Amino acid sequence: MKEREIFSNLFTVPPIFIRLDGRGFHRLTEELCLEKPFDKRFCEAMTRVCRQLITGSGLSPLFAYTFSDEISLYCDSLPFNGRIEKINSVAASFAASALTIVLELKNPISFDARIVQSGPEFIARYLILRQQEAWRNHLNAYCQQALIGEGRGPREVADALKGFDAKTLHDMMFKRGINLSKTPNWQRRGVFVHRVKLKKDSHMGHEASANIKIERETPLFNDPEGHALISELTGFP
Repeated sequence: MKEREIFSNLFTVPPIFIRLDGRGFHRLTEELCLEKPFDKRFCEAMTRVCRQLITGSGLSPLFAYTFSDEISLYCDSLPFNGRIEKINSVAASFAASALTIVLELKNPISFDARIVQSGPEFIARYLILRQQEAWRNHLNAYCQQALIGEGRGPREVADALKGFDAKTLHDMMFKRGINLSKTPNWQRRGVFVHRVKLKKDSHMGHEASANIKIERETPLFNDPEGHALISELTGFP
């Protein structure tokens, strides 16, 4: 039977990113009557899922980055001897179960998962690219909600915003009295959750287990502050 299992012999080596994306979460938005364009309760729920993925999934990622319905996990060591199908299935199922519990959902939800091979030179680049996507998602969400609020239908809104660059979207909202560079940090830059090593216990003579810190004021990863945070966590310059 083992030889008939597709991808059972497909392995990867650390470091990697595991990217999780919510599948069909527009239904979840309707079910929970989430506030638009962004809902603080949902963001906090995703943040709690990140924390649980770090501490309880068995994947032991060093940090997690989340925005919208997306979570990225960075792993510098791997369980299951690096078996890709096991890592992906555990990550996706654990995230779905955790979010179901946190939000007390009645209907099933799912995440898809993919592995992105990393390396010292790619860690910052990956986070910068995902944070840029968070900014673009933030712009689109505000503009879509503004146009819908003005009476346009969803399809009309999609057609109206198609091909617009970030500056155009920003200016569109500025004319409507909203400066998108001043919206809450978690909406623009996402939330960063990471391990923090506790100080050595002088009485016990050993280092305490890792604690978790939630960066709700996430720095820009392409700025010195963001680069320093990544470097401190990973040990790579």
